[in-house]
Amino acid sequence: MEYTQISYGVSERIATVTLNRPEARNGYTITMADEAAHALQAASADYDVRVIVLTGAGDDFCVGADLSGGSLGVTETDDPSPTSTWTEPATRVTRLLYRSDKPVIAAIRGAAVGVGSTMVLPADYRIAAADSRFGFVFSRRGIYPEGGSTWFLPRLVGMGRALDWMLGGRLIPAAEALEAGLVTAVHPSEDVLDKAYDLARELIAKTAPVSAAVIRQALYRMSALDSPEPAFALDSKLIASCAHSADAVEGVLSFLERRPPAFKGQVTTDQPDFLPWRSGTSRRSESPEEA
Repeated sequence: MEYTQISYGVSERIATVTLNRPEARNGYTITMADEAAHALQAASADYDVRVIVLTGAGDDFCVGADLSGGSLGVTETDDPSPTSTWTEPATRVTRLLYRSDKPVIAAIRGAAVGVGSTMVLPADYRIAAADSRFGFVFSRRGIYPEGGSTWFLPRLVGMGRALDWMLGGRLIPAAEALEAGLVTAVHPSEDVLDKAYDLARELIAKTAPVSAAVIRQALYRMSALDSPEPAFALDSKLIASCAHSADAVEGVLSFLERRPPAFKGQVTTDQPDFLPWRSGTSRRSESPEEA
């Protein structure tokens, strides 16, 4: 795909997806959604990519849906019926971020409003500028939250905060977002992207890609269950599998020998077959109902 509203590149095993409409403050469009989704799929399929960084060009991350055309990118022909396969634009990106086998770091400067806020919720880290601001402004526009944000946001900040932010729709300063747990760290605006890359390099140097992939999905999938019993059962299988894991051997040896680890496992081929979210089907072929 030839990208017109994002940019994509890979360097030092880091894939960078950049929303690239700075003249429109990275207003979100159908084209941007589809290009970002394509880039995320490319990053997931690339053996060389270990970490994904999501950011925006210019002074703002994303000011929300581009309303210059008077609509939200939805037409009267888009089918909202229960049997429809149509996917709204934010979910086209957030679903891929949620399913990612690779850590995702969002580097946020300036405004992150509407989809600019919902898009980063499935990221593992959200590094923000001190002057950035967030806003789940849907109630103030007479519309509804998107991108699965009503599932993600309470898990990050608690139900009370999520109700306050979503029902009221006010702008949230970076300091409040940090205190609530929405943001991982706050830095001067000019340092945000560098800090994201520093974190990415640390993850690449010190963590095992297969272990990180399993941990990422287990946290999402196990923590939402009613009982820890499925987690107990899965943990027993995972720990038993370490006896046959080259990465587990390398992790222990590198610790004992006081040297950096050299993990060889690949997320696309070396994750355990018994993982409940992978057994019997590829996760990337899941239907929305199975996700």
